[in-house]
Amino acid sequence: METIRITDMTLPECMSIPAVNLSFKEKLEIAKCLGRLSPDMLELPALENKTADALLVRTISTTVRGCGVSMPAGTTPGEADEAWAAIAKAERPRLRVEIPLSTVQMEYLLRKKPQIVLEMAEKQLTYCKTLCSDLDFCAGDATRADAPFLREAIRMAIRCGATTITLCDSAGVMLPAELAEFITALKTDIPELAGVDIAVRCDNELSMAAACAMSAVAAGAREVKASLVGEKPLSLPAFAHVLALRGDELGYRSSVSTMEMQRLQKQVNWIVFSRQGNSPFGAGLHGLSEEEGLALSIHDDKAAVAAVAAKLGYDLSGEDLDMVDEAFRAAAAKKEVSERELEAIISSVALQVPPTYTLQGFVVNSGSQMRATAHIALMKDGKELRGLCAGDGPIDAAFLAIEQVAGTHYELDDFQIQAVTEGREAMGSAFVKLRSGSRLYSGSGISTDIIEAAIHAYVSALNKIAYEEAGQ
Repeated sequence: METIRITDMTLPECMSIPAVNLSFKEKLEIAKCLGRLSPDMLELPALENKTADALLVRTISTTVRGCGVSMPAGTTPGEADEAWAAIAKAERPRLRVEIPLSTVQMEYLLRKKPQIVLEMAEKQLTYCKTLCSDLDFCAGDATRADAPFLREAIRMAIRCGATTITLCDSAGVMLPAELAEFITALKTDIPELAGVDIAVRCDNELSMAAACAMSAVAAGAREVKASLVGEKPLSLPAFAHVLALRGDELGYRSSVSTMEMQRLQKQVNWIVFSRQGNSPFGAGLHGLSEEEGLALSIHDDKAAVAAVAAKLGYDLSGEDLDMVDEAFRAAAAKKEVSERELEAIISSVALQVPPTYTLQGFVVNSGSQMRATAHIALMKDGKELRGLCAGDGPIDAAFLAIEQVAGTHYELDDFQIQAVTEGREAMGSAFVKLRSGSRLYSGSGISTDIIEAAIHAYVSALNKIAYEEAGQ
């Protein structure tokens, strides 16, 4: 029984879907879902926002265990260095060099002649091999490339140290028998392919990607790239279903867990499509419940508290750490302290700054027959500033109005509300966590009006950002 390795490319696919704008937290949630499927390799998207994306990749690399992590290395040594720095601590890091090889894509995407593309690819592969031993050369649009040029490119990649050659049917128009013949011909013409792994990416333009992938496997491919979402790439559930029904008979299996696949597919689709809505705050306001994570006890020292705070994304100064540790010990004397509770402590006692913005007043309107609106008045430097916005609910509208005043959108990494007293006049507590670049800033608020508590919490976090951006 041969094992067919599965490379999951869901996260890059999610980020390529138009009108989908995933937050840091949503991307991490998706990666955790994918990790539960136990693919052999998890493909990550290229770094765009260098600081925030690099932090995301490092977090995924150290959080998702049991599978390798593949990162696009770009086309320059500088891009390769950034990619490698992000995944170097992964359990099994892989760099991939993605180069289009068909004439149409080389001219359209790279605006370079074939020989120049070949030289560029050779330089990048050679440099990447000095960084990472596991090197994937993705031959983009390989099935439409000029045959002699494709063979020259593959020989070059193997000579430069590529351990995997990925053949991409980017147009998705090959029939199963044609793809099998295509791979067989390459193996005949390029004996060096016997010393590397052949992977395939079959797009689904003809709704035959699963059949094409099985034909490629029969022709000698031992790695298949698939996705949980999207109509263009090979569907991971579809390919897993084929293996489940015919794998034993054909002598193939995979390590992917099919027990939870349907549930995880629904969860990822919900994150990608249902949580987006019309608001940039959709993820934070309607987040899935998460595990509490680690719990700290009174026996944990200050270094342990600092380590958990760093894991949560907080870079505490010595003075702030002292205050957090003191408050933690008071709480830990009564019971264990969860990560969320430690975060609430950090929000309450650390990172306190003089207020740049103070709340003057607000008016929020909402109902079943109208879209929620919020009118917020904030004071800054003795001047009253006002914001008026509509949103997907009263809290969303309030946050958007505050952003209008501040003139900047900050990613809402987390938002929580809870009752802190009982009865009809119960006090409500709100917690907000904003991301600015690669750093997190938290704020908390309390009021008998939960909307007012949320506004105070957001303004508290906003003040911390404004204080630091002012360089004070």
